[in-house]
Amino acid sequence: MANILPAWLAPVVLLLFSNVFMTIAWYGHLKFKSAPIFLAIVISWAIAFVEYCLAVPANRIGHAVYSAAQLKTMQEIITLTVFAGFSVLYLKEPLGLNHIIGFSFIAVGAFFIFHKG
Repeated sequence: MANILPAWLAPVVLLLFSNVFMTIAWYGHLKFKSAPIFLAIVISWAIAFVEYCLAVPANRIGHAVYSAAQLKTMQEIITLTVFAGFSVLYLKEPLGLNHIIGFSFIAVGAFFIFHKG
């Protein structure tokens, strides 16, 4: 991935895909509440393995360009974005104004993490 995408972009793309897998692993089973919890755990763990296979290289590649704090902040913003879409599209749970305001405060925090000054 480092040879295909610039070092500043590769972690963003990898973290985006990793968070799709993470969100499915953590919340996808909520539509299958009748399935045994052990089965949900095993399947979620298998999906999370793919997430790790993307997140670890994202952080290793990204650390050449970003600080660890910036990488973590990037991951959290991507997580919230992916989760918001997943919540609305898959779980059919609407986001309210309180969610938008809360996510906006987190985005403001991210601005300060990346701000050089």
